[in-house]
Amino acid sequence: MRPPFSFPLCLSVALVAALLGCAAPPPSPTRLQTSQLDAVLPADVLLLGEQHDAPEHQQLQRDTATQLTARGQLAALVLEMADTGGSTAALPPDATETTVRDTLRWDTSGWPWPTYGPVVMAAVRAGVPVLGANLPRAGTRGAMQDTTLDTRLSAPAWANQQQLIADGHCGLLPASQLPAMARIQVARDRAMADATAAAVLPGKTVLVLAGSGHVDRALGIPQHLPATLAVKTVRLLAADTVSVDANSARFDAWWLTPPLPPKDHCAELRERFKPQAK
Repeated sequence: MRPPFSFPLCLSVALVAALLGCAAPPPSPTRLQTSQLDAVLPADVLLLGEQHDAPEHQQLQRDTATQLTARGQLAALVLEMADTGGSTAALPPDATETTVRDTLRWDTSGWPWPTYGPVVMAAVRAGVPVLGANLPRAGTRGAMQDTTLDTRLSAPAWANQQQLIADGHCGLLPASQLPAMARIQVARDRAMADATAAAVLPGKTVLVLAGSGHVDRALGIPQHLPATLAVKTVRLLAADTVSVDANSARFDAWWLTPPLPPKDHCAELRERFKPQAK
């Protein structure tokens, strides 16, 4: 889903197994520690689920790409922020930012280049392909009408997906629109999963950057990846603490960053949905 959504200390699934409510320690400085990355490796695919409006999350993404590159382990950088078909694989490491943006058909209105450009260029400079993976806007209409997508998730997960969309739109969407909107989400997850699976290389890691909902094991991209792949998911959360409960197995780790200032997104959305005076 387009902006926005979306935890730096790792909590492992081993901790979750106890299913006890516990609080994570306070956030560490917003730079990735080697131990944090080591805790989620090895992996064929590493998914980082960001909160789009948290700049510390993009810093953690850059740190992850840089550390994997330094280890010679980064197979590809796969992005929700660019559509399928865009690839820098044929570009030289010294390609200009303008060339990279044009090659990826970057939508600067939806995804600010100053926010994501640094991680993209870090991969390009290292000779690592950057791949667009999101469903193009032109494909959303077909996805809305594709009822086969309704069965791509389990019945509980499909219901949960619709509820998350309803909550994300502050209850302003008619119930009749929720299945179509959920289909778009599933179609995007499938498109990103296909691009990710195609980029896998033995002994290396494909790094996927997307909103946190897309990396949810129960609902998102992992649902559509081959079961033979070793997949790890990290949720980035702008919060002081996170409670570990029965739902925490949806992510392998949480990387916490300082909370953002309070913002009433629903108030803004209600204002946009408010009928215009004639």
